[in-house]
Amino acid sequence: MQDKEIIKRVAEAIRIERLKRKLSQQELAELAGISTKYVNMLENQKSCPTIVVAAHICEALKVPLNRLLEEE
Repeated sequence: MQDKEIIKRVAEAIRIERLKRKLSQQELAELAGISTKYVNMLENQKSCPTIVVAAHICEALKVPLNRLLEEE
């Protein structure tokens, strides 16, 4: 899997899981301990989270870490 595909999957998974829980980007950011701007950058494929940030996001969304790499 190429880097761009990984970034795309992570971005889409974060957005889908956030919307399922009816959270705004700001609410997710607060729960995960990151900035709203960073959530926006992740969802728009402008950045890729570190494993630590990904774990915090998954904890906030109540999903397992591997969910970020699963195909829809």
